[in-house]
Amino acid sequence: MSEAPPIVLVFSATDPTGGAGMQADILTLASMGCHPLSVVTAITVQDTMGVDDVFAIDADWITDQARCVLEDMPVAAFKIGVMGSLENVAAIAEVVSDYPEIPLILDPVLASGRGDELANDEMVSAMRELLIPQTTIITPNSLEARRLALDERDDKDDPGMIECARRIVAAGCEYVLITGTHENTAQVINTLYGEEGVVGAESWPRLPGQYHGSGCTLASAIAATIANGLPMAEAVKDAQEYTWQSLKAAFRAGMGQHIPDRLFWAREEERDEKEQAPDATGKPDKEAP
Repeated sequence: MSEAPPIVLVFSATDPTGGAGMQADILTLASMGCHPLSVVTAITVQDTMGVDDVFAIDADWITDQARCVLEDMPVAAFKIGVMGSLENVAAIAEVVSDYPEIPLILDPVLASGRGDELANDEMVSAMRELLIPQTTIITPNSLEARRLALDERDDKDDPGMIECARRIVAAGCEYVLITGTHENTAQVINTLYGEEGVVGAESWPRLPGQYHGSGCTLASAIAATIANGLPMAEAVKDAQEYTWQSLKAAFRAGMGQHIPDRLFWAREEERDEKEQAPDATGKPDKEAP
């Protein structure tokens, strides 16, 4: 029998469009050579334009799903996305606390691309107290970073990105990758922070349009690269490259945001094979699409 690929356990909500959430996690992990285990935290009603409703799974079901597979298979990394409820945040935190040696990648999905709330203030506080201290790397966009780092006691508190990262690291997280998709810059600048401050920054051409599930893709890609044994800085860089390529190859399946093509490399190989296939004259068909 073949050796098993790295196994990544994902806690996330379903997305019937296949663009974000659990489906995005599974596609990304499989595309990057991992075997995904899926613990469903919530069921959503959504399309490519936004989220209409969220039904959170009972916390006991979250625990049972996770512990059942954890007792059966060795897991190389945890990835956490939408959790659905305050009770689920606590349940997930309790499960992962029993496996402190397993890297934890946290995608703090606080709102949909349209702005639909996916985590209330109580859930954000619970993330700070229960999950961030256990997290290996967290991947907020700039809006999420500000909300996670906000001092609720100070009405005038408006921290910059460096201060946001410092506060999140001080809360117990090893690394913070703040993405720049929501910032008004010519290029998207993603910055990795650690205890010593800035670890590195990568700039990417800003692509036109909006994308459904880009954050899920990035966090899952980091989980995959870490599960495959890469050190943090290299894992984050390779995951960004994969994510950017999937966004570049995105397609518009519905009336809203574009869906990243997590299998872009397979379609590129297929196009290359068509170009190399001989035409009626026996020469490679360079005009093949």
